[in-house]
Amino acid sequence: MSELLDKLKLYEDNYIKLTSKLSDPQISQNPEKLKEYGKKIAEIEEIVEVSKKYREVLFSIKEVEDMLKQEKEEEMRGFLRSELKENLDKKQKLERKIKTLLTPKDPNDKRNVIIEIRAGAGGDEAALFAGVLYRLYVKYAENRKWKHSVLSSNALGIGGFKEIIFEIEGEGAYGIMKYESGVHRVQRVPATESQGRIHTSTATVAVLPVAEEVDVNIDPADLKIDVFRSSGPGGQSVNTTDSAVRVTHIPTGMVVTCQDEKSQLQNKEKALKILRARLKEMEEEKQINEQIEKRRMQIGSGDRSERIRTYNYSQGRVTDHRINLTLYKLDEILEGDLDQLIEPLRNADNEKKMEKIGA
Repeated sequence: MSELLDKLKLYEDNYIKLTSKLSDPQISQNPEKLKEYGKKIAEIEEIVEVSKKYREVLFSIKEVEDMLKQEKEEEMRGFLRSELKENLDKKQKLERKIKTLLTPKDPNDKRNVIIEIRAGAGGDEAALFAGVLYRLYVKYAENRKWKHSVLSSNALGIGGFKEIIFEIEGEGAYGIMKYESGVHRVQRVPATESQGRIHTSTATVAVLPVAEEVDVNIDPADLKIDVFRSSGPGGQSVNTTDSAVRVTHIPTGMVVTCQDEKSQLQNKEKALKILRARLKEMEEEKQINEQIEKRRMQIGSGDRSERIRTYNYSQGRVTDHRINLTLYKLDEILEGDLDQLIEPLRNADNEKKMEKIGA
């Protein structure tokens, strides 16, 4: 406990130091400095508030324990024991919250996110399932008042997608959505199946933090840009100008194609946004592979080839294999109630990180 209190004291002292500097004219009259200090204060404010509650609870526990030692009357002792238990429960909850707040944060967590969904094994049924996942994430984004926009898509006439790439804009979007990265499996009877047999199909989800131009420096000389005429399902022309764009990053061989917009410039901007996100992920994957332990302690943003979840329609069941969580709430989840899965994943992820750092 003393070690935890020592850590909290550092945050409390830093908070006092930072807030006192706001009255310094050199800072209060400098918008950039004011913004910088305001951001630093905001980052530790919650820890300081929880720390204050924690100290109050520790004081109450000590006070009640001292009273119990002196109290002789049994009825009063019963009341004090009840109050002590209540305070000990509060202490335990606050300690869990403090440890979560002190757990190292992924610097990408506050970023917007690019999600790539691709049909896997299962032919048309896999493409339809990719469409189901896209609808699920759009519903979830709408529930959270996040914005979303399609960057690139390869739709099938049956209503699914061979591939769809879209961006979600919202505070902390990547920190929440990163747990969706991996292989999703569906078990259901396809609409085209006359025998009523259950088929298993898969779709792959890749979740990438949006990379700004300052994060990834792309040399224009490393790019090969081709333009061509957009086409819809069946090769039917949907555009009379060469507005579709294919960007090839020569050093890595990475290719991004965008044709959803009528403007060549807009398609190029979207393609470059996807390329930046992929190059950023590639660099971070390289760093993570150099620090294997970091990957082992994370539940989220793992290997995209890992099967993470199964959606079983006949049983109305969703199972997340990473934490052995099964919920018989398939309909609710498909309507965008994804927090039922994401919250347990985030908690498990924090627990693993806390174990690793000895918190």
